Amino acid sequence: MEYQKLRDRMVENQLIPRGIKDPRVLDAMRRVPRHIFAGGHNLANAYDDMALPIGEGQTISQPYMVAIMTELLELKGTEKVLEIGTGSGYQGAVLGELAKDVYTIERIASLSDRAAAEYRTLGSDNIHVRTGDGTVGWPEEAPFDRIIITAASPQIPEPLMEQLAVNGILVIPVGSRYSQQLLKITKTANGFTEQYHTPCVFVPLIGKYGWEEE
Repeated sequence: MEYQKLRDRMVENQLIPRGIKDPRVLDAMRRVPRHIFAGGHNLANAYDDMALPIGEGQTISQPYMVAIMTELLELKGTEKVLEIGTGSGYQGAVLGELAKDVYTIERIASLSDRAAAEYRTLGSDNIHVRTGDGTVGWPEEAPFDRIIITAASPQIPEPLMEQLAVNGILVIPVGSRYSQQLLKITKTANGFTEQYHTPCVFVPLIGKYGWEEE
């Protein structure tokens, strides 16, 4: 398969028409090989406009959702980013193209191990993977210039708010287990500002400061 052509078509047909404008984000989406994170059985539709199952009840997010969450982070290339919910590793790989360092946490060991192996294969040595409860963050590496949570939470976990640097941005899907909206938080010296964006549906954020496991 000519994966580069499929990535170019994904950007032209799925992302640009929906308003993704940041040229750095678009370029990263053209470069990162989504098919290697989608799993062997998903190669044929790895660049389709949909989320795909990756095992363990988890999914690789729709390309548009990866792009819009990344664009909301306003990355310039110098940032230290915390990602909660490594999953397939695809979102982290896109972040790794755009930020200085990425710290990513996944509670399911088989997924974090698989993502770490793919990062090694790609030579993405600025992405650091940990297995554990993402809702408590990565305190010894804080503060973070940007934080992205790729699972649905009933509220913003307090430790993540604390680990966000002043003038930092946090993006998270907030709502019920079955329906959320993307929320962009900017931390200022005087507090936090909030902006709500597109409706979305993510798997639940499980952990001490998220949902309890069913």
